[in-house]
Amino acid sequence: MTELKRILHVEDDEDILMIARLALADLGGFEVMQCMSGPEALEKGAAFGPDLLLLDFMMPEMNGLQTLQALRGQPTMSDVPAIFMTAKQIEVSQAEFDGLGVLGKITKPFDPVALSNDIMRLWATRPQP
Repeated sequence: MTELKRILHVEDDEDILMIARLALADLGGFEVMQCMSGPEALEKGAAFGPDLLLLDFMMPEMNGLQTLQALRGQPTMSDVPAIFMTAKQIEVSQAEFDGLGVLGKITKPFDPVALSNDIMRLWATRPQP
């Protein structure tokens, strides 16, 4: 079973990036790479080699779903599990989520103290090879 160590976090809000970094790296002990846009994640994400993609759903230029679909086109990112973070209702079917390897969503605002545990709870639901 793969251990969750490295998280690629894609978020356009600088305040949320800062809070999530504290929650995930300092409290959770994860190695975190943060990108502020889908195009930046496409450029830098594969080289980081994440175990998990943590994507804001509502972003300008490329939203989280478009970013995930584009990342799936990169060979090393094709099966990395994903979690969406959103403050709004996501209008995507569960079947589409399942097909894209989405484990679930975390609602914003999130509890920074609970964020790592919330991610681990969703991580535990991923299909095993």
